[in-house]
Amino acid sequence: MHKLLFVLFLFPVLSASSQKIEGTVKDAEGNILPFASILVKGTPMGVTANNEGKYQLNLSPGNYTLDCRYVGYTSSQKKITVATTNQIVNFVLTVQKLTLKEVIIKEGAEDPAYEIIRQAIKKRPFYEKQVKDFEAEVYIKGMIRLDNLPKTIMGQKIPAEDRSIMGIDSSGKGIIYLTESVTKVYSQEPDKLKLEVVSTRVSGNNGLGFSFPAFISFYKNNVNIAPQVNPRGFISPIADNALNFYNYKFLGSFFEDGNEVNVIKVIPKRNYEPLFSGIINITENSWRIFSCHLILTKKSALEILDTLKISQIYTPLENNIWRIKNQVIHFNFNKFGIRSEGDFVNVYSKYNLEPHFPKGFFDRVVIKYDSAVNKKPHSYWDSIRPVPLEPQEIKDYKTKDSAFAARNDSTKQNLDSLRKKQGPLKIVQVFWTGVNRTHYSYYNPYKISFAPVLKTLQYNTVEGLAINPSLVLSKYSKALNSNVSFIADVRYGFNNRHINPWAGLVFKNKETFDPDKKFKRQSFFVAGGKRVSQFFKESDIDGLGNSISTLLYGRNMMKIYENYFAKTGFTKEWESGAKFLLEGEYEDRLPLDNTTDYIWGKSWSYRLTPNYPVEILSSQFQRYQAVVVHASFSFQPGQQYIQFPKYKMSLGSDYPTFTIGYSKGFKNILGSDVDFDKWSVNVVDDVNLKLAGALNYNFTIGGFLNNRSVFAQDYKHFYGNLTVLADQYVRSFQNASYYQFSNASPFYAELHFEHHSNGLLSNKIPLLKKWNWNFVEGANALYVNPGTKYAETFIGLENIFKILRIDLVVDYENGYRPVYTYRIGFGGLLAAPFNYQRFKKTEKIVDVW
Repeated sequence: MHKLLFVLFLFPVLSASSQKIEGTVKDAEGNILPFASILVKGTPMGVTANNEGKYQLNLSPGNYTLDCRYVGYTSSQKKITVATTNQIVNFVLTVQKLTLKEVIIKEGAEDPAYEIIRQAIKKRPFYEKQVKDFEAEVYIKGMIRLDNLPKTIMGQKIPAEDRSIMGIDSSGKGIIYLTESVTKVYSQEPDKLKLEVVSTRVSGNNGLGFSFPAFISFYKNNVNIAPQVNPRGFISPIADNALNFYNYKFLGSFFEDGNEVNVIKVIPKRNYEPLFSGIINITENSWRIFSCHLILTKKSALEILDTLKISQIYTPLENNIWRIKNQVIHFNFNKFGIRSEGDFVNVYSKYNLEPHFPKGFFDRVVIKYDSAVNKKPHSYWDSIRPVPLEPQEIKDYKTKDSAFAARNDSTKQNLDSLRKKQGPLKIVQVFWTGVNRTHYSYYNPYKISFAPVLKTLQYNTVEGLAINPSLVLSKYSKALNSNVSFIADVRYGFNNRHINPWAGLVFKNKETFDPDKKFKRQSFFVAGGKRVSQFFKESDIDGLGNSISTLLYGRNMMKIYENYFAKTGFTKEWESGAKFLLEGEYEDRLPLDNTTDYIWGKSWSYRLTPNYPVEILSSQFQRYQAVVVHASFSFQPGQQYIQFPKYKMSLGSDYPTFTIGYSKGFKNILGSDVDFDKWSVNVVDDVNLKLAGALNYNFTIGGFLNNRSVFAQDYKHFYGNLTVLADQYVRSFQNASYYQFSNASPFYAELHFEHHSNGLLSNKIPLLKKWNWNFVEGANALYVNPGTKYAETFIGLENIFKILRIDLVVDYENGYRPVYTYRIGFGGLLAAPFNYQRFKKTEKIVDVW
């Protein structure tokens, strides 16, 4: 359930004869009280005021008592009679007058708050499990607005047209996201949950928005809000071990509906721990949560956001059971010159504490969308909305929905606008930034892209200076119902004067997240020509890195050969998330030798090595042919899904992902000289240990069942690294040469794992906890039969400036003395995109699928 996001909930549709009751909630000084709760006593009905303190609800004729509540203020009740006209009922709330217990003024006495909290801790497990089964409805409204958007972000200018589409005015202010949804929730102990999204609306498009309620329960020891704000979660103020982390202060008590409510101030004992501050109200004798207003800040180990405030109000249902009536999450963000804030309001209603769930109701579908989820008329939302829209929200809906309709209705006008926005082709794009252009046309649209010419330049000891431009032309074929991509690639070495051209076609079914489209994801590719390949085709050694290491340090790490090839393959992914790959390849492999020893650092020329892996070859290979077929299948058991009207999408699982691979080299087919059978089984997983951090591991076993004729290109290779820049973690050996352990042995076992403390220990060290730098530690190990043993251990710091990581690495090989080194890489909150760019495959799509 950790993948579910914030959201809000609904209030029952009332009959046409009902009358509207509306008003404003303020304090005694005239200040608005945003998101106050207005309950109808004796009924399950209730609404929430908006950010301007305004509320409205519909009631059938009769007598009612309205109960207005706001955390920190005395509730106000008003009796009303509903007849045939609308009414305005305003509320003015006064600050709660608290009664202090005498013991608190006695010198040296323990603050009464501690005994209250001890009692609440004792009752916590009871209230956490008190309701075994339930169902409810939740209305959710989410809004994010910008208070400032600079004209440029990290050097990138934001075009005025984009700012206009986002709804941002000239001062950089405006609503950038507005959504409403209604969801039915079904829950069963110990861990069953199912959500049915009834309706959803997103300003400016017909998407699905965030329709998943954020269930934040302070009755849980670990309060998991979202992995992005802190993967460890936060310690509840009434957790079993809360007294080790919090100080408490009794502020007084008040009476509400015959209940004495104790007001407790929550104070973290230490900064930079995952702890809340604020107010929690606990009822006397029953020791349950009455309401709370708790805050997280940067000093609470909060990531991304600057502040996060959570307010909850509970209401009694039946059999003395209390549940959340409304929940408000407010956040602030201020980074890179961007200032924003947002509110997500959940209004819970229609609780049923004795539901009957038929057998098989809780299956692997945890989120299900109604077939007409995003097709409700505006009148529907006006009739069920328990939180009135604010004027700026009304304007946002009107403006963006009109613009969305215009874009869909005026195709030609929209195409002209897109062409204008794209602008003419620029020379800087051709040589430096790359070309990605679309031919906008109603009848014949297509896309064309090619890599920047200067960035395809590289240097190696075989080709000298080489250039490798490529072009991709993509078009949707209605007849094939597929996106068809034509790839053309040419490589020229100025020193050896070899030209290597190849081309390919990729047919990929059109992917969509439209809930009205059936799920289908598969592709087919075919390619051929002449190309330059590395001995280890999946190697992370790229042209730029090899150029720098060769010219400056005399380390020509990349080992390449030429080949005439033909390759074809097929991939398919099922709704379950299982993936299958089948590919076949013919290669006529030609050796290449060094043609130059030119480097800038002449003193390092002795480091230059021949153009073959000297770790596994004593001389250059002779030309030969190979026909190889490879198949793999990956799956993750225990998958859970989102059920759209016509397809399912995997949400992942708490279990590892398993991948089975098999490669077969066929002898005497098309003159093939290879004859081998190679297998592998891989297990990989990321485990959230909550307060204990996170554990990532990658374990593989495999080998050759038959190695009668295996050449270096078909050996089992491992990811190595000899540069100060770390290779991809949990996959690579950080201090092993690139072909050091390549083999054709009958068995090998490979393990990579690392533990991210996420502040577990570093928050005890003053500077580290202030900067939010975290420890990371782990190991890499390899066994190759017979007798090769290699291991690395490492410890480091990550989240340095939110993006960097530094590790001390120690390696051990077959009993030799340990070798110490260090590596610098990407690791931290903002590191994921950089890791993707750093380690994504540099081979073309037909080289490594």
